[in-house]
Amino acid sequence: MDWRRFVPDARLLREALTHSSFAHEQGQTTPHNERLEFLGDAVVGLVVAEALYREHPDWDEGRLTQTRAAIVCEATLARAARQLGLGSELALGRGEERTGGREKPSLLADAFEAVAAAAFLAGGIDAARSLVREALAFALENPAEHGAGHDFKTRLAERLRKTGREPVYRVLEETGPDHQKHFVIGIFVDGEELARGGGRSKKEAEQEAARRAFDRLAVP
Repeated sequence: MDWRRFVPDARLLREALTHSSFAHEQGQTTPHNERLEFLGDAVVGLVVAEALYREHPDWDEGRLTQTRAAIVCEATLARAARQLGLGSELALGRGEERTGGREKPSLLADAFEAVAAAAFLAGGIDAARSLVREALAFALENPAEHGAGHDFKTRLAERLRKTGREPVYRVLEETGPDHQKHFVIGIFVDGEELARGGGRSKKEAEQEAARRAFDRLAVP
């Protein structure tokens, strides 16, 4: 996918792909992608909501809301960013570079939202819609197969209860400022960690951890 055609403005594109860690090393006047990520969160959410509304006229509000949340989440947006190759395009500070920032789901998801915002500013909602729908086609075209709309916490709990066990969720990590938190949640069963997941809210991180635990247990 030639995603660059949606952001012909070189300045906007550079800003969308500049992480705050790089900007802080270069000086406070260097623009970075946090403001674009803020706008992109709304842009991506709107495009996904519109797509689901138009393509699933038989779905009620609850199912639409749940599916949108499953698609507009860190794990899915990071996957889209990887497919676009955004990781290799990021301008990162030395610390983030050393700790594998180009593969961090949180940074990739933020970069995807920033690029979507840049497309919106450069070409309006039509450009943003084309970029987002094309990049997220794998989720929008197969929401059930993708896992959208499934409550993995409930399904995991039901599976474990059949063997007399209960999952325990623990916050393993909490980083970032208040407006841009990132959580890592671990699931423990009988005192042993079964899986962990990340997200921009505790709820999102718990669902991602539950999905991974669910996959690990090979539940049909």
